[in-house]
Amino acid sequence: MQIRKTFRPACVATIVLLFVVNNIFAQQNPVGIFDHHQDVGDPQLKGSVVYDQNKQTYLLSGAGINMWAKADQFQFAWKKIKGDFIVKATVQFIGKGAFNHRKIGIMARDKLTTDSRYADACVHGNELTSLQYRNNDGDTTGQVVISSFHPTDIELERVGNTFTFSAAVFGETYKSVSKELPLNDEVYVGLFICSHVPDIMEQAVFSNVQVIIPAAKDYRPYRDYIGSHLEVMDIAKGHRKILYSAPNSLQAPNWTPDNKYLIYSSEGLLYKYDLANGSISKLNTGFAKDNNNDHVLSFDGKRIGISNYRTDKHISTIFVLPVTGSDHPVQITADSAHSYLHGFSPDGKKLIYTAQRKGDWDIWSADIATKKERRLTDGAALDDGPEYSPDGKYIYFNSSRTGTMKIWRMKPDGSNQEQITFDEYNDWFPHFSPDGKWIVYISFPKDIDPTTHPFYKKTYLRLMPAAGGVPKTIAYIYGGQGTINVPSWSPDSKRIAFISNSKL
Repeated sequence: MQIRKTFRPACVATIVLLFVVNNIFAQQNPVGIFDHHQDVGDPQLKGSVVYDQNKQTYLLSGAGINMWAKADQFQFAWKKIKGDFIVKATVQFIGKGAFNHRKIGIMARDKLTTDSRYADACVHGNELTSLQYRNNDGDTTGQVVISSFHPTDIELERVGNTFTFSAAVFGETYKSVSKELPLNDEVYVGLFICSHVPDIMEQAVFSNVQVIIPAAKDYRPYRDYIGSHLEVMDIAKGHRKILYSAPNSLQAPNWTPDNKYLIYSSEGLLYKYDLANGSISKLNTGFAKDNNNDHVLSFDGKRIGISNYRTDKHISTIFVLPVTGSDHPVQITADSAHSYLHGFSPDGKKLIYTAQRKGDWDIWSADIATKKERRLTDGAALDDGPEYSPDGKYIYFNSSRTGTMKIWRMKPDGSNQEQITFDEYNDWFPHFSPDGKWIVYISFPKDIDPTTHPFYKKTYLRLMPAAGGVPKTIAYIYGGQGTINVPSWSPDSKRIAFISNSKL
């Protein structure tokens, strides 16, 4: 006798439900830092996203009709974000393309429907670069053109209902345009690609991608902290890689001359990040457990200097100890007035630092053996961030004496002081590459107090030849205080380490 198998209604419902759920997740797959990726608008050719975990890059493939009329088609890697955000990426089309209006960029969108309101930072295949937007569902797209042609580095920022698109060719500073647009408080945000032609697939690579949730507008400096990324970057290519992320404040990575560790500070202590395996260990600084973020390595890498708040009066005092750690750091400066360390001399015999003496902040040096101090600058303006050139011929520092914080240099005895950067930004912390050819420094916005280097600002890392010349922008950073306070070059002078910030 043949037995017939029949499905009960509940079984049928379960199968249908599983089919629907599986079909949804076939389109909504987590990728890298994004929650999902999918085609919007049902394009004729199905797109994709491939994430390279080692390089931290995204390869987007997508087709679709032109995103201009009342319906969009594109491939989208997205995550939901509520409130303000900044999304950054370095972008590059692959190949010449079939149509000069193919599009890539960063988008914020109310819904995943084809006619949803949106704002995007859009780079076209031709010279057009614009902030595109749809005011209402079903409207035709509008745009605000930005005068950046074939930009490599783009950013979409939301502050309330203001969306700002910033763009630059690698080496340049940003150009920006803005648009008021009342999108939902929670939106879909991410990377997109559209071929403009239904039966053509285009591709692009997105690198240096970061989704940044900025600090609250009313955050209290040195009390309210957000998360941190420990990053390294190839200075020639501008390619960045996040090595480690933490929800608290990490600051000021030093790169050891043996190429084994990055030494950074966090919550008053020093930590070693092992470049070979990513492990983290605490560096023993003995009684010094309330350290500032200006720890510095000697040129030979055998010693480390620290600024520690030694007494109950919270006076910053300089100590020196072996780079392997010690229970008994050696005190160099008196604990009667602030001293903030910034460098060793190349021969390892002296320290240079910013010190407050008789109400003024100036550059001082101290002989490590005798502890005898010498004043190198003398003025009412703030002089800070001193560092020797590797050949010992100059000390570079930053000074606010012209009304804007700029980079200066002088002879080791304090003579022949001369300014070497001249634009409108506030420049801090010049650091020499080990081969002596380059200087990297951080530029803060022009609208801050020049005597401060605050947390959680949109800043630039800039590179200039040590022999002089026009600086170029090599990184676009949300950070500031703690980003690059200390020398952080790799021993081969090809990479730098730094800290960027975001709520995590």
